[in-house]
Amino acid sequence: MRTKVLFLLIFSLSLFSGCENADKQEDKLPNVIFILADDMGYGDITALNPASGIPTANLDQLVAKGMHFTDAHSNSAVCTPTRYGLLTGRYAFRTRLKSGVLVGYDPPLIEENRTTLGTLFSENDYHTACIGKWHLGLDWPKKNDSLPLFTGSQWDNPNTENVDYAGHIGGGPSERGFDYGYIIPSSLDIAPYCYIKNGKLTKPIKGKIEGKNPERGVFWRTADIQQDFDLKGTLGHLTDKAVSYLDKQGRKKDQPFFLYFPLTAPHTPWLPTDDVKGKSQAGVYGDFVVQVDQAVGAIMKKLEELGIEEETLIIFSSDNGAHWTAEDKANFSHRANYIYSGMKSDVWEGGHRVPFIARWSGRIAAGSKSTEVVSMTDMMATFSALLNNNSKAEDSNDFLPVLLGEEGFQKREYTIHHSVDGIFAIRKGDWKLVDSKGSGGWSFNGNGAEHDLQLYNLTNDPSEKKNLLREHPEIAKELKDKLDEYKAL
Repeated sequence: MRTKVLFLLIFSLSLFSGCENADKQEDKLPNVIFILADDMGYGDITALNPASGIPTANLDQLVAKGMHFTDAHSNSAVCTPTRYGLLTGRYAFRTRLKSGVLVGYDPPLIEENRTTLGTLFSENDYHTACIGKWHLGLDWPKKNDSLPLFTGSQWDNPNTENVDYAGHIGGGPSERGFDYGYIIPSSLDIAPYCYIKNGKLTKPIKGKIEGKNPERGVFWRTADIQQDFDLKGTLGHLTDKAVSYLDKQGRKKDQPFFLYFPLTAPHTPWLPTDDVKGKSQAGVYGDFVVQVDQAVGAIMKKLEELGIEEETLIIFSSDNGAHWTAEDKANFSHRANYIYSGMKSDVWEGGHRVPFIARWSGRIAAGSKSTEVVSMTDMMATFSALLNNNSKAEDSNDFLPVLLGEEGFQKREYTIHHSVDGIFAIRKGDWKLVDSKGSGGWSFNGNGAEHDLQLYNLTNDPSEKKNLLREHPEIAKELKDKLDEYKAL
């Protein structure tokens, strides 16, 4: 009898201990990794588009083990403004950048005292790192302060004799909230071509590389280039740096980490490595997406090796839609932007509706899907909620309840879209109003071209084929009035 009582006591204590450990595990804050692809479309991932011509085994696995969103949007249809929105929770049209993107020698877009995701996580005792493509401007030092930083067009072969490459380069990740930064200044077809670690070039500039444009998508400009800098090897090099960071920080059990990993691909130049050539049915672009998938796989593999896969929230998305033109559609059956009109740069859905996948084992339901509208600007509020922090940003909406399958989600009432040329659209529920005759980008579907405004019901018409302005002028007026309020802020 005494033995039986003792057994029951030990069993009860073990159950209590197990529940207590489970509660502690549930309360423990996760490591967080945000991977941002560059110019990758919703239709590139096989798990999201069965007709995709690109094998994406690792991203498919991420979809299977996490939640994917069917109505997620970059806040802009091009690079720089989306990155600003992601890191600050604000629409970039609130800044000096009303259209277009920054170039390599432009000054910082993120204001000096602005809270970023790096700031947010650092203030909550995370170690934070940004490894990859920055494209948000930098404070380049001058040799002579009385002279301009450069002369000529910085888009192609600027005269940079006054750039002090040996000096401290400010305004990057390490001065915008991150503990560690290892970046390239902007895109791999924009000067200069170099790696910057915490404000210093990792190697000296050796001279210039001549621009080339041998075929569709394989393009770069004449620019200063660093010693041993290899355009083709950039994605692999940055992936290795990210994996090395995880290997170091992932072993520290006393401090979680936040890694922002903005990729350089599949943005031009399309330079896939030899091992992925011919792996897709979408040409050189598709092969480059395969390499993006490999980069995601390397991150996932390292988490598994370290035994921290279940302790890590990993999110994958893209800064805008794919640059998949009418010529590409004629040459390949692959549809990089899925069923959506337009492409990168456009206010059409193809310009800003992007893949968005989140995995956190045990907390986010595996194989789940959300149809909620979310914007890249929402990461500030969502991560603030995750950290029980009260950081606010005016264009950010908390969708953590959606990720965790909990009550309390407040839907976005309005969502703003913005093209490369500064054209606006506004979304409310099923309805989207485009404040222009055209797309404001690099493609045009011709729908409703006779009107200054275009109104679409995206539930019934996701490809934006039928302008309903005349049928629903009252909806158009409501949306136009609200859009004008946003533009006036």
